[in-house]
Amino acid sequence: MKRTSYLLLLLLPLFSAAQKKGREISFAVNNNHTAYPFGSFSRLFSGPLHPGAEAGYSFSWKEKGKYTLFQNFRAGYFYHRFVQHAIPVYTQFGYRYRVLPQLDAQAMIGAGYLHSVPATAVLKLNDNGEYENAKGIGRGQVLFNAGLSLRFRLQDNVSTPSIFLQYSQQLQAPFINSYVPLLPYNTMAIGASLPLKK
Repeated sequence: MKRTSYLLLLLLPLFSAAQKKGREISFAVNNNHTAYPFGSFSRLFSGPLHPGAEAGYSFSWKEKGKYTLFQNFRAGYFYHRFVQHAIPVYTQFGYRYRVLPQLDAQAMIGAGYLHSVPATAVLKLNDNGEYENAKGIGRGQVLFNAGLSLRFRLQDNVSTPSIFLQYSQQLQAPFINSYVPLLPYNTMAIGASLPLKK
């Protein structure tokens, strides 16, 4: 019940966003790599592939001149080989600045829920001295993240589609309390945003 309440609280601004400006949907594919923030950055392109995908919805809280304050909601999936299948659901608050007529720079910070399902067998010794499957349906965890993004609009108009490249640092907690309480991920995503008409 508590998890459901937290999720509803997290999504509460979404219910009041129907009349907001700058509404968009987005789709992205990403690669995830466990490392300290900005650590082993090149491995996002050359290291093991831990693929994922996300879909999102965003709207603007305030637009003035070249800057915009916005909020987005995202849900996705990624696979970390031999470790976990992860399903993140989170929200971010962001600042967007128009650098050039068709180019925006963005900074975002957020938090949410991550459902982790082990990618390998989980065995538990039962009362008969035999091992049995104890994988279950996974466990809920907290997700914190921060990101930087460049966004290029296909035309010099805020109501046209855009493509973006985004780097994020994510923290999953608690991962394993005894020796890895916080699991950091570097994430690189490429995607597209589509504006929604009023």
